[in-house]
Amino acid sequence: MRIADWNDYELIDTGSGERLERWGDILLIRPDPQIIWKSDKKDPRWKNAHARYRRSNTGGGRWEAYKKLPDVWKITRGPLVFRLKPMGFKHTGVFPEQAVNWDYTAARIRAAKKKDPAREIRVLNLFGYTGAATLACMEAGAAVTHVDASKGMVQWARENAAASGLAERPVRWLVDDCLKFVQREIRRGNHYDGIIMDPPSYGRGPGGEVWKLEEQLYGLVELCLPVLTENPLFFILNSYTTGLSPSVMAYLLGVLLKPRFGGAVSADEIGLPVTATGLALPCGSTAIWSEGE
Repeated sequence: MRIADWNDYELIDTGSGERLERWGDILLIRPDPQIIWKSDKKDPRWKNAHARYRRSNTGGGRWEAYKKLPDVWKITRGPLVFRLKPMGFKHTGVFPEQAVNWDYTAARIRAAKKKDPAREIRVLNLFGYTGAATLACMEAGAAVTHVDASKGMVQWARENAAASGLAERPVRWLVDDCLKFVQREIRRGNHYDGIIMDPPSYGRGPGGEVWKLEEQLYGLVELCLPVLTENPLFFILNSYTTGLSPSVMAYLLGVLLKPRFGGAVSADEIGLPVTATGLALPCGSTAIWSEGE
């Protein structure tokens, strides 16, 4: 398992379907269906949390505040600054386990720039959410195209970029359907050295059509192949769907990318260290195709 490291975020304890987390100075309790074990919850911060997300039996849920919770607060990781706020469906605007992938993309970009300082490295971030992966690539020296169907999420990503001092770096912020955007990029003949894809596990399209990642993923990755350059750096695929194992995702990238580009494929669970136990909580899977050495 690949484990993310942080200073401003801490997964303090887990138990009985919940996780106790520190986001900067803010303590939150959030549900997690993977936490099927019990805990003594001896850490006093369980009783000192600012808020807890309560699920509803009819779907969704709400935040139950115990202390005054800021409308917006900030945490940092290295030079990157993230603006957080309590959202519906338990989220805060950052998935901290993804830090391992931010580090990976930044390292690949820097290595390529060191090898050829004049090379313009272009990265496409699909389903870009609030822009953490976009910021990591921008900070490392890449020009990024950030695409998300939510206007609010794209605006949030722009605010994170500004807070990180990256607003003037080369980036395109696009509110668009990711599939339709890629289809247009193919027609326009645009190409990218790296693609980051973090699609939702389940959702509905504008016409009410159901999106299930397991059914759509192969076609989505296949669609992206024509927009890669002849010598791309990486293709990163994230999944929070328990039905897609890392091995399945690695096989998918292998059959689609290796025949055309060679390179290597790896996949693993990504997770977060739990302070109370010294163990790691799995938080999803990532498969990576890379150009190889």
